[in-house]
Amino acid sequence: MAQPLADPAVRRVALVRLRVGLGDLLCSAPALHRLRAARPDLRITMVTWPELAPLVERLGGVDDLLPFAGADGVPDRPPGRAADPAGWAPFVAAAVVRRFDLALQVYGDRPAANRVTAALGARLVGGFAPTGWTVPEGAEGLHLRYPVDRHEAERHLRLFEHLGVPPAGPPELAFPLTADDEAGHAATLERWGLVPGRYAVLHPGASSPTRRWPVRDCAAVGDALAGDGLRVVLTGGAGERGMGAAVAAAMRAPATDLTGATGLGGLAALLRDAAVLVGNDTGTAHLAAAVGARSVTVFLAGDPVRWAHRGPRHRAVVARVPCAPCPHLECPIDFRCAASVRPAAVLAAARDLAGSAA
Repeated sequence: MAQPLADPAVRRVALVRLRVGLGDLLCSAPALHRLRAARPDLRITMVTWPELAPLVERLGGVDDLLPFAGADGVPDRPPGRAADPAGWAPFVAAAVVRRFDLALQVYGDRPAANRVTAALGARLVGGFAPTGWTVPEGAEGLHLRYPVDRHEAERHLRLFEHLGVPPAGPPELAFPLTADDEAGHAATLERWGLVPGRYAVLHPGASSPTRRWPVRDCAAVGDALAGDGLRVVLTGGAGERGMGAAVAAAMRAPATDLTGATGLGGLAALLRDAAVLVGNDTGTAHLAAAVGARSVTVFLAGDPVRWAHRGPRHRAVVARVPCAPCPHLECPIDFRCAASVRPAAVLAAARDLAGSAA
């Protein structure tokens, strides 16, 4: 069957998305909503880690979540939360009883995810075909060779279109904000004396060290933006408080450190109302794109082809070294990509966007 998503006999679909990153899920959401619009009759189950349930529910487009217990070759998991080998058999059993018509590997370029997808017991199995992986005989039409030359959001749209969802233009990221999010944001602005459009957000953190621009450079941009008359606000998760404190200490100008002080919805609203976000290649950059914020993203080891957002509200400042992009979480040499991104280039992009906000 070449296009199962156009077949009315396909009603129960499992999407194997074994990622934990905010950006990963935000970038796959446009394709998910396109699928829901084309096939409102489907029952869509997302197969992913259980701690992602609140985010999956907020983004919408799926009916339920099948908790993943982990498997060899699937590395995504927050630090300190190892996979549960004893959970594999119950996980497979829970999948089989759902009697999926179609299971799709929407993880990416990793064959281990195809093994997980095949184990769900679906009548049809397809999705991304990783680089170098051999598609099972007879299932060629159900797979798409992983499109390494496209943006992450476009990759997922391309897969669903290949499988029968009608094309309908480029992907558009979105992140819904609730009344509670807006009320909490208003309280944050009042408490810290922040005025929409008159503050800049610096986000110095990222999940891997090779995607963190040095503290001194981030602080230099913060001081320059403060000199331009903008309040500087530092953000990050609760585990990134040390990074926020380090940037604040390195700045000459005062900064408002909200690292770990906002929930996800509060952070989204804070980004939306900022003059500009300056941050690393991490989930906050995608959250900014989803709420229409202006953002400058520093790309060190990361891949701008896959993750940089296009359009007049976004700028990417990319490391100019032959070893970037690279897959290392810790640089095995001298972290030369960080030194290749100069504060002047980042500041120029930030001023351009902040000026348009004014």
